[in-house]
Amino acid sequence: MWSFVGNKKQQRWLWYAWKPRLKRIIAHAFGRRSKKILRKLLKLLVGFNIAFWCTDNFSVYDMLPNEKHITGKLYTQRIERENLNLRNRLKRLNRKTLGYSKSVEMHDKIIGTFIEREHYLQ
Repeated sequence: MWSFVGNKKQQRWLWYAWKPRLKRIIAHAFGRRSKKILRKLLKLLVGFNIAFWCTDNFSVYDMLPNEKHITGKLYTQRIERENLNLRNRLKRLNRKTLGYSKSVEMHDKIIGTFIEREHYLQ
């Protein structure tokens, strides 16, 4: 899920892993859309038994195991719904508001705290 800090040229991506059975985010990371940030997210998921990955066809996802990797829109409805929920509840994720972030640190802390409160602490 993308947002920005300051202006739209300074993109900031929220990467997260969604557990459909629990209907919650189980791990998240912030950064650019790169292999470095995907590796960071994968480190957080080491303790989980991942059945399969559903992603778009972006080249970064080539590092995921092919036998567990599904590209396309087949299973992404719940992920898109969660993106919409996050955008509705967090003003900083809306693209055309005055509540945008001016620093990367505050952007990540506010969104991260919200995810921790709503998904991890229940």
